Amino acid sequence: MDPTAPADDRRRRRVLIALIAAGLVLALLVSVGIYGLLRGPAPRTEPAPTGTAAPTITAPPTGTSPAGPAPVSQLGGPETFARQVAQALFGWDTTNGYGPADYAQVIVDVAAGEEADVLAGDVRAYLPGAEAWAQLRQHQTRQWLSIQEMFVPEAWETATSQAAPGQIPEGAVAYTIEGTRHRDGTWGTEPVEASRPIVFTVFIVCAPVVTNRGITGTHCELLRLSQLDNPLR
Repeated sequence: MDPTAPADDRRRRRVLIALIAAGLVLALLVSVGIYGLLRGPAPRTEPAPTGTAAPTITAPPTGTSPAGPAPVSQLGGPETFARQVAQALFGWDTTNGYGPADYAQVIVDVAAGEEADVLAGDVRAYLPGAEAWAQLRQHQTRQWLSIQEMFVPEAWETATSQAAPGQIPEGAVAYTIEGTRHRDGTWGTEPVEASRPIVFTVFIVCAPVVTNRGITGTHCELLRLSQLDNPLR
């Protein structure tokens, strides 16, 4: 966001992106910018990566010593990155000694710098609070996500077509994700499980990775999350 912009303009932009994340008032893009999407990251100059992006996990963790929250790879392209964000957002295990703040941190770690504080609030809305986590831990609860569909919503395409030049940075995109949230655990001595459909939208921005061999891939950052079950369509 331009630090020289008037304070009133900056406030309007913050209100607008909140409305867009809730799927509202896209026509306002004609006259004001989109908070959080006003500029993307500059192309990165760094050594070429030697590893590959971590695979998408769509099954619960196994074994007697489940791993903690895994870092989200920012390589592999926008769709791969959005999938990994979704899996990190819904994948947690109360039995491994980690808490909701630990699972939130791996997502905030891939935030676009200017969005980190407000994104942290988005992430907290998806995770159990400390009291709920303590109750879930008593039942050895685990959660994971299976993704059924992922697409760029029509509302996003409308927003980009209405935006003035420069309002939305090159490489910014929204993905709406439809899937099933799964949980399992114990009730007394009996194993229990539950699932329900969910849908939400992630807003990301990607830029080329530039090395001495030229452009070798893309590096992505997370801008915002919609409210759960209130996505862009």
